Order: sequence, then C-alpha cells, then structure tokens
Amino acid sequence: MIKVVIIGSGNVAQHLFNEFYTNELVVVLQVAGRNPDTLKPFAKKVAVTTDLHQMAEADIYIIAVNDDSIQAVSESISSKNAIVVHTSGSMPMNLLSNHEYFGVFYPLQTLSENREVNLRETPICLEANTSMALQQLEVLATSISNHVYKVDSEQRGKLHLAAVFVNNFTNHLYHIGYRICQENNLDFEMLIPLIRETSQKIDSVSPNEAQTGPARRGDQGTIAAHLDQLDNSDYKAIYSVLSKSIQNIYGKEL
Repeated sequence: MIKVVIIGSGNVAQHLFNEFYTNELVVVLQVAGRNPDTLKPFAKKVAVTTDLHQMAEADIYIIAVNDDSIQAVSESISSKNAIVVHTSGSMPMNLLSNHEYFGVFYPLQTLSENREVNLRETPICLEANTSMALQQLEVLATSISNHVYKVDSEQRGKLHLAAVFVNNFTNHLYHIGYRICQENNLDFEMLIPLIRETSQKIDSVSPNEAQTGPARRGDQGTIAAHLDQLDNSDYKAIYSVLSKSIQNIYGKEL
C-alpha cells in the first residue's frame, strides 16, 4: 500500500482524494489544509489537520494548492524519506528541491467542484528527481489513470500553455456566446450541439482541417457585419484578433 497525504482542499485535492480513497493500492492517511471549513467534507472519511507541521508520516505528500503557496507548503514538510510532489502545470519541479525525493504529479484536466471527471481517461504527467521516485509515482498514477506520461518541467510548461488556449480561452468564448444569446433573448441551448460536434470532431480530424467559418472562407462582408453588431469593445477586439489569426494561417488578409 502507498501511504499518501494530500495537502490542499480545493478541486484538484478533492478529485484526487475521491480516486485514491477507493483505491486498493493507496491509503489516504490525512488531508491537510489551512481552512477548517473546506476540510469538513474530507473529515467525514479521513483524518484532517490545519497544522501543516503535524502531518502524518507518509510515502508520498501531494501538494495540491495554488501555485504561489507551493514553496511555503513544501517547507512545512519535515519527512526525510518521503516523495514530495506538486500538482501544478506551470511551476518547475525544482521548487521542491529542499527535499531528497521530489517531483510532479500533474493531472491534465479541468477539475470543477461537484462535477465528476473520469480520471482513468485523464493524462497524468510525471516528473521526478530520481528513478526510484519516478517509479513510485508511476505506480501511483497508473492506479488511477490509463494515460501516464513522463514530461519534464519545460515541456509541462508548454503543455499548460496549450491547455490554457484549448480550455480556459475556449470556455471564455463560450461565455461570450452565452452573453450574446442572453442579450438577444436567444436560448444558449441551441448552441450546445454545435459545441459538442466541434469538440468531438477533433477525435478524427486535425484542428487545421476542422476549421470553418467566415474567417476561414474569407467572407469579408460577414466579418464586417459581425464586428458592427458587437458593442462590447473587448468582444470586438477578440473577434478581430482571432479572425486575423485564422486568416493568416489560411493565407487571407482581413
């Protein structure tokens, strides 16, 4: 059995806890965090603590906190032989170099509160400072995911950047579409089949081949009409930048 302590009580911590709690290869000894209120859901199943200097002795400590807090949390872990990892997509592994064994355990997925995600189909990106630590992390990762990758800090930073484009920025575009529908008494639900098809198409067609729309076709009249309809200056700028980027790829100028 791999003995684990999870540090943090946010979305990443919650999803990892749910997977490990029912895992036959893993025992979650404790969940640690500074906010007693956010620890309450964990306290129904496992020991919790708000004192980071009073954590249980574990094989692996998983730091699942915001990026700015990782180093401070790392310094509170006194165990000598344990592997200490963080779950950040953008922060370097060496942030944890005050430990003898350290690494990264990064689930490449958007994780939201009260929404189940199939971690078995979620890529887990690993990095470690020793082969022994990496081997242990691989055992832990493969116990919850079928897609485990060795990714160094530089590659992971680029992967996280790409993820911001395909997830965070895309979701913001959904928000803009939602607002346009709201402001014009339209049901956003009408766009859901389009969103699903656009997403699912990537399974069989490259993004380059899948691109459609007025910018791809070079429909200048439609582009001008859309820009004229947009009163929000931020939305107008986003539309213009994205249209220009698409047309630059396909050889047509705005």
